[in-house]
Amino acid sequence: MSTPSKVSVLITVTGVDQPGVTSALFEVLSRHGVELLNVEQVVIRGRLILGVLLCCPPEVADGDELPKDVESAVRGLGLDVSIERSDDVPIIRQPPTHTIFVLGRPVTARAFGAVAREVAALGVNIDVIRGVSDYPVTGLELRVSVPPGVNGRLKTALNRVAADERVDVAVEDYGLVWRTKRLIVFDVDSTLVQGEAIEMLAARAGAQGQVAAITEAAMRGELDFAESLQQRVATLAGLPATVIDEVADQLELMPGARTTLRTLRRLGFRCGVVSGGFRRIIEPLAEELKLDYVAANDLEIIDGTLTGRVVGPIIDRPGKAKALREFAQQAGVPLEQTVAVGDGANDIDMLATAGLGVAFNAKPALREVADASLSHPYLDTVLFLLGVTRGEIEAADAIDGQLRRVEIPPD
Repeated sequence: MSTPSKVSVLITVTGVDQPGVTSALFEVLSRHGVELLNVEQVVIRGRLILGVLLCCPPEVADGDELPKDVESAVRGLGLDVSIERSDDVPIIRQPPTHTIFVLGRPVTARAFGAVAREVAALGVNIDVIRGVSDYPVTGLELRVSVPPGVNGRLKTALNRVAADERVDVAVEDYGLVWRTKRLIVFDVDSTLVQGEAIEMLAARAGAQGQVAAITEAAMRGELDFAESLQQRVATLAGLPATVIDEVADQLELMPGARTTLRTLRRLGFRCGVVSGGFRRIIEPLAEELKLDYVAANDLEIIDGTLTGRVVGPIIDRPGKAKALREFAQQAGVPLEQTVAVGDGANDIDMLATAGLGVAFNAKPALREVADASLSHPYLDTVLFLLGVTRGEIEAADAIDGQLRRVEIPPD
């Protein structure tokens, strides 16, 4: 058996993090002429774990000088070190195939253990784990390698864990497409803003209960949206058009909405809304939030009074998907690089058309077809699914003087 020309050595350093650890270690390594294969480091609450994989001739790895010098340098800083030799010189491994996000308030050890157990049972290897958020939810990202043919079973198993453990678990493909999303569109009512504008209008006509029941049935997918919209709008007949502006002034954004859009703009996203609601209500908000695109319905107004009818093409379930395709074409963005976020059955086609469809506090009909589901009422959780961390968000906000955290009451 021939002697290998080179072998690999793994050096693992652990202990209290401090400046100069990496510098001291590599000063030693440079004296021995080794080649670097990989370096990975993590610091958790001031505790350092540093792994250095290198290759060198067998006589260097097996001699006394390299281990002695490394141990002297590291232990001199008060840290621990282990050195492992192998005849194999690994090549750069293939990147992970998928990313798993686990979000919760809180994420318990039991919940994360259940995720890890299902992953292991399907032969899925966890390559990297990192924290992405501590506010408004705890967020963990796992980059994993999924064997061929297992993806469907993995999503089914993790959906079960999410329901049992009351956390959000999303599985996404990991690759260039995932990291190059460029256009995002939001539904408006109960997604970008709290509540339903049509119900706020109906309250002024004394028909809020009737309209709320129709809305709920439509969002569950039990009624055709276009028909339900016409029924709801009919209750508004005779109201002065000024109620539209009154409702627009009363809209409340979903928590985290401003943070979400501010961050997306920093990342170069084009942002839009696609709504079964009403343009005259939405457009002032879209202007305030600096949105690029708006698609919504138009209420008919004659002599300053609502007629109870919608004019022009209705933005219904197919209309929402059509609007997304038109926005993508205008922006020059392939559909696989788009994201759609919604909460109701009328968002199904739009989410299915987008490269990433996110169900936000959604009805079951939408959760079943979405790529990812979020169940906490904070819109900025969408950012974590795009690989953005809370630290990155707040670092940018701090530069602009916009950094703030609102105290969240316990559940």
